[in-house]
Amino acid sequence: MKETSVVAGIPGFFEILSDGSVNRFPVPAVPTSPDFANGFKSKDIVIDADKPITARIFVPDTGDHRGPLPVVLHFHGGGFCVGSTTSRGFHYFLAGLCVKSRALIVSVDYRLAPEHKIPAAYEDGYSSLLWLIGSSASAVEPWLERADLSRVFLSGESAGANIVHHVALRLARDRMLPGVRIKGLVMAHPFFGGEERTESELAETARGWMVLSDATWRVCLPEGADRDHWACNFDKGDRIVAAGDWPAAAAIVFVAGKDVLMERGLMYAEFLKKRKLLVGLDEVEVVVAQEQDHGFHCLDPHSQDSHLLTTQMAYFINHH
Repeated sequence: MKETSVVAGIPGFFEILSDGSVNRFPVPAVPTSPDFANGFKSKDIVIDADKPITARIFVPDTGDHRGPLPVVLHFHGGGFCVGSTTSRGFHYFLAGLCVKSRALIVSVDYRLAPEHKIPAAYEDGYSSLLWLIGSSASAVEPWLERADLSRVFLSGESAGANIVHHVALRLARDRMLPGVRIKGLVMAHPFFGGEERTESELAETARGWMVLSDATWRVCLPEGADRDHWACNFDKGDRIVAAGDWPAAAAIVFVAGKDVLMERGLMYAEFLKKRKLLVGLDEVEVVVAQEQDHGFHCLDPHSQDSHLLTTQMAYFINHH
């Protein structure tokens, strides 16, 4: 039998072997809370058993109030190749957001690269949106019976923010969701790139981060693609939507002052404003956490700055 060797991977998460197989290392999972505790309850559901796509639903304890609730469809970060709805950071941050915003949150476990390269994550994100609408309308999923489809938000951090962008583009192109109103896009530390580096990406202090970033793009983009592929570089490709077609009323982009990708995140916010991808996008807000780094809220979801981010996101959700 021919021996295999490790040819690529992300240390501590997975390794790609010379025969093309992938070894993933186990990551501790946070269990669900099927009964209300600490202001919320949660459970795992299956969206598509064939792909598969799963999700974790968070429901706020609203006491005697039984009216409709806004819905947040969330995509976790992890460079398209790591992470899960069950991971500690994602679970506790979204639980806090559920309580603070009093919104239903559906956190999606999309298929990961390198086993499933882009555009699999985008396809799964869009499929999850279609599932959400069908589940709410037909009461297939009882935990979504209070979902207000006139107040749907797409959210994500890092690669998840990238997914939000591309799901919104797909939604704008297809126009297939009558009766659904995407009220806003909530994007934290968006993970984009390009062959041309920004000043912050060229800094000596950024070298280690950029090595990891480049390795991530290599395993998640289609074979032969570079960082100017439309999935990575928001300013490239033929996926620009005509003015007036954007499905959301507002967008908020969160960046972190110590994040190597802060400059690119600000460029993305300006891209949304100046390109007017959509006259329907009435508002693009930018919020900066000066003393924080990329994905800080997932690394320590109970920190003071993470609680502040929760409050800022909840305010956006509750005022749109």
